[in-house]
Amino acid sequence: MAKTDYQLIILGGGPAGLTAGLYAARDRLKVLLLEKGVVGGQVLVTDWIDNYPGFPDGLTGSDLIDKMAAQAKRFDLQTKNGNVVKVELSEATKKLILESGEELTSQTLIICTGARPNKLGITGEEDLTGKGVSYCATCDGPFFRDQEILVVGGGDTAIQEADFLTKFASKVTVIHRRETLRATKVLQEKAFANERIKFIWNSNVIAIEGEKEVERVRIRNNDGEEKEIAASGIFILIGTIPNNEILPLAQLGADEQGFIVTDNEMRTKIPGVMAAGDIRSKNVRQVINGAGEGAVAAIAAEHYLSEQE
Repeated sequence: MAKTDYQLIILGGGPAGLTAGLYAARDRLKVLLLEKGVVGGQVLVTDWIDNYPGFPDGLTGSDLIDKMAAQAKRFDLQTKNGNVVKVELSEATKKLILESGEELTSQTLIICTGARPNKLGITGEEDLTGKGVSYCATCDGPFFRDQEILVVGGGDTAIQEADFLTKFASKVTVIHRRETLRATKVLQEKAFANERIKFIWNSNVIAIEGEKEVERVRIRNNDGEEKEIAASGIFILIGTIPNNEILPLAQLGADEQGFIVTDNEMRTKIPGVMAAGDIRSKNVRQVINGAGEGAVAAIAAEHYLSEQE
């Protein structure tokens, strides 16, 4: 079984991981960025980013990731593709075992495995993601000024974001599969009082349709009746799932949803192990704060290594 030693391993290559890698490589640490798929994470399915500083005209998600990766490469960040199936973090030396059987060891670890949105799993959802289908109101709301849009969900996030979207959209229709919302009463009262928010109860979205972008959706109520609704966009806000399947959450410290809890320096309960980006327990999941957390985590890792010396 092959074995390699590093000062730092970064698990995950989204904005948080790439920024951590940039900082660590620039500080000449022996660092490896380990990614099971394509570097970039959820940003790669973002059609257009208008709110990342430094790009006044905006850019595509893939363009932003290409620039981040190129900058990290300039400082010789070593990257590797591999699927981690087991992590052992209780000892001073952290151990990651890959599906191939290779074993990687490191003095420190930054977990940047991210999260993924819950999806409806219906026709048109995948094909039109980034073309009217969105999972982030803060990211994409401004693209729908004076347009009619839909929100799917009935929890705190869905209702709070529906209210936020009325800053841009002319009309927001919330589609909920039950006859009552799960959101807190305060959020419900605010939404019911908002004249731009309408509700369709006891219904599920069964298809999203459009040639090049979202044009309409089909819904079915609990009595089996179907109808079409015209819309420019649909925000699916039915929860976020942390990518934590291989992580020892009890050791690391996690919230009820399985997101990792850290301090302000991104440190977990395990010495030498940090977490950054969407895998963290937090309220805002944006590219900009993920990148910032990656920088903080890399600095924390460097401080930890200095203390050990």
